[in-house]
Amino acid sequence: MSWWDDVDGDDTDEDEPYGQYESKVRIRPNPKGNRPRTKTRPSYDDAPTGWVTNVDRGRFGVLVSAGQDDERVITATKARELGKKSVVTGDHVSLAGDVSGDAGSLARIVKVAERSTLLRRSADDSDEVERVIVANADQMLVVVAAADPEPRPRLIDRYLVAAFDAGLDPVLCITKTDLADPAPFLAHFACLDLRIVTSRSDDVPFDALHEVLDDKVTVTVGHSGVGKSTLVNAITGSTRATGVVNAVTGRGRHTSSSSIALRVRDGGWIIDTPGVRSFGLGHVQPENVFRAFAAHAVPVREPADGIPLSQAHDWEIVDRVHDGELGPTGVERLDSFRALLTGMGADDPGAE
Repeated sequence: MSWWDDVDGDDTDEDEPYGQYESKVRIRPNPKGNRPRTKTRPSYDDAPTGWVTNVDRGRFGVLVSAGQDDERVITATKARELGKKSVVTGDHVSLAGDVSGDAGSLARIVKVAERSTLLRRSADDSDEVERVIVANADQMLVVVAAADPEPRPRLIDRYLVAAFDAGLDPVLCITKTDLADPAPFLAHFACLDLRIVTSRSDDVPFDALHEVLDDKVTVTVGHSGVGKSTLVNAITGSTRATGVVNAVTGRGRHTSSSSIALRVRDGGWIIDTPGVRSFGLGHVQPENVFRAFAAHAVPVREPADGIPLSQAHDWEIVDRVHDGELGPTGVERLDSFRALLTGMGADDPGAE
């Protein structure tokens, strides 16, 4: 008889070495045993809604009851059921939890509404991974200084491409016009139907800007140091930090670290974004590049397999440059156009 056999033959565990311990084991009940999992999730059809005004390290400022007596900005976090879906400034969202806005309260963003426009950028032109900047804006205010720092036409080209790709109407705002004549720079965009606003270093064109911004959601973009935050402060009454241009490098210092929506005096919203020195367009379809270079560069037929992109569109800027209508500036503009398309792997429309 082995040491683990039943000594008294009564089929009990009393004489078995392990039996005396097994009988004392405490079995914990399964806390989910009587609550079977379900794939049914709340619809949140009747959930309160809001508009995301800023994003800061996983916390979202959300405007609730806009325009009403109980209008307030609450703090919210993203609900787990949203998964990897991003929430950005400008999103219209549904909320659950504490939406009182009281100190210490925290709501949850449980649904993101379909976006009407979406401004994006990528790390570079070869990177198709996009970074969402702002949702649901109506127009883009491109801020550029006439000098200090020097204007960069090719960066402005990228902003314009991103605006048209996002479905935004671009507006060009030239600051510091007392330091340099903006006419040579503006000549780069002569073949576009762009709305243009100008200002001096010591002056903000309130009337012109309010006419542009009234009842619109406007996203601002611009190179660091061009005076973007100064403009935003003047027309909203906010106190966003402003910086100076480095006298050695000629570059501005980043003063805005995140996007934030601010109410414009007399109506409208402006979304101030961090200044950037590069704006990748790897996510943009080449077809959306055309409008940033000529007012009438529109498709004459849909591109098809085997048809080069350069043969599928009416290239106004190419024809005008080849005919000598746009002079040296037109040649530079065409070079920028071709460089963008080439970097995106598209056909070169300027090639003979």
